[in-house]
Amino acid sequence: MDGMTSRSGTARSGELELYYDEFGDPRDPAVLMIMGLGAQMVYWREDFVRTIADAGYRVIRFDNRDIGLTSKLDGARVGGPALPLKLGYSLLGRPAGGAPYDLEDMAGDARAVLDHLDIDRAHIVGASMGGMITQVFAAEHADRTDTATIIMSSNNKAFLPPPGPKQMRALITPPPKGAGRETIIEHTTRLQGIIGSPVYPPAPEVARERSREYFDRSYYPAGMVRQFAAILGTGSLVEYNKRTAARTLVLHGTHDKLMRPSGARAIAAAIPGARLAMVDGMAHDLPEPLWGQIVRELTTHFSAGRPG
Repeated sequence: MDGMTSRSGTARSGELELYYDEFGDPRDPAVLMIMGLGAQMVYWREDFVRTIADAGYRVIRFDNRDIGLTSKLDGARVGGPALPLKLGYSLLGRPAGGAPYDLEDMAGDARAVLDHLDIDRAHIVGASMGGMITQVFAAEHADRTDTATIIMSSNNKAFLPPPGPKQMRALITPPPKGAGRETIIEHTTRLQGIIGSPVYPPAPEVARERSREYFDRSYYPAGMVRQFAAILGTGSLVEYNKRTAARTLVLHGTHDKLMRPSGARAIAAAIPGARLAMVDGMAHDLPEPLWGQIVRELTTHFSAGRPG
């Protein structure tokens, strides 16, 4: 089967329908890609995913619960203390209450995608919140994990330096109430500029076109609120790290101010045998000029970790 072949479908996780697509030969080793907070699976750009598939892998990406074309938990409310107090708990590594689901539930969704596709084991790759889900997955579903790759993430260990105020404010500040399509698209474009790589910014028209694509595919801010609650509701991931046996790569940008490099160092220190690779000039995104370097890191890691 041609490595450029793509397929799509839905997998069931409890009452949820998880939308996925995949690229590459189904006979090749599987790679499951998990995206971050409020980010649809298409944030893994198709050309990036196809490059991994062309290196000899079956690559699957999917929309997390509450986002994209996957089921939404309409009406599920976030309770517990107010957000500032929850953020305080997070800095202490403590779980905050009130989340309708947590990162263990989201790791269960990832497993459900593998179950649906009859995949016994996969290389698990997560970015940002997806990297947190990957940390949980590698510990809770060790029998399904060939390797783990954690990109631009954190283990939310107590007393880590907090996100940059400008970046955090941009992430959690919604568009103006009642904003229309164009205003929301501009808001998303500005956010990407604030958290993205200053060394490798996309052309303004490319950034705006991608924001337009994301909006037209699905715009569901309530899902992002609940996903953020899931992160805060899970707390420190250090205990999951200690139970991780899979070969692990921690990949992080030198310029990331949203998820600071200290988070990557904390993960690498907590997971036995983990390797930390810093990507010069990268912030909280995957800049196209760095795709070649990132894909080489990934495929080298997959090959070293693949069972003989």
